[in-house]
Amino acid sequence: MLAKTLISMAPAPRSRQKGVVLIVALVVLVAMTLAAIALVRSVDTNTIIAGNVAFQQAAIHSADTGIETAVAFLEANKTGNALDADDSTNGYAANGASTDMSPASGQSWDAFWQQSLDNRAYKFTSPDEAGNTVAFVIDRLCRNAGARTAGASCVASPSVTAATGNAEEAGEVQLNAPSVVYYRITVRVSGPKNTVSYVQSVVAL
Repeated sequence: MLAKTLISMAPAPRSRQKGVVLIVALVVLVAMTLAAIALVRSVDTNTIIAGNVAFQQAAIHSADTGIETAVAFLEANKTGNALDADDSTNGYAANGASTDMSPASGQSWDAFWQQSLDNRAYKFTSPDEAGNTVAFVIDRLCRNAGARTAGASCVASPSVTAATGNAEEAGEVQLNAPSVVYYRITVRVSGPKNTVSYVQSVVAL
């Protein structure tokens, strides 16, 4: 009688490479996720920067309103002696050159404004269409108040008259220009997102 022999067939071992594919896929997925997050943050940052620049430009444009209002005040009061004394209602100082006109070393313009200029600034009662609030001060570039002829020590342009002989060629019209005083206008604009802008202009009248 022949003996029966049982032969057991063991299953073939699974390939180890199939698990590596899953790990690689997970790593690629994580890398793509991080790249997407970085892209979103970059777009958000660029949008914020562009928005801040737009607010800053709008504040600078709003400063033109302050300069025009200040110049209109000077034009309306340049005759007579209205500009010989301070006018705090309109932000005007007749002896602006006698005080500190710029921030000290290490002091910001905003701190200088709050400390030295805000208490006499002319402030618009309501924001403009861009949401900006405008305020300005006018400084006559003189050491002292009073009429310029009374020793106010003003910064002024030299006068030019026909007697100075400024026409060098025959037939040319001689220059004749009176001396005028310089005024410095400082405008502060505050707007949305804590936007603050300062603009200065010097005019001669």
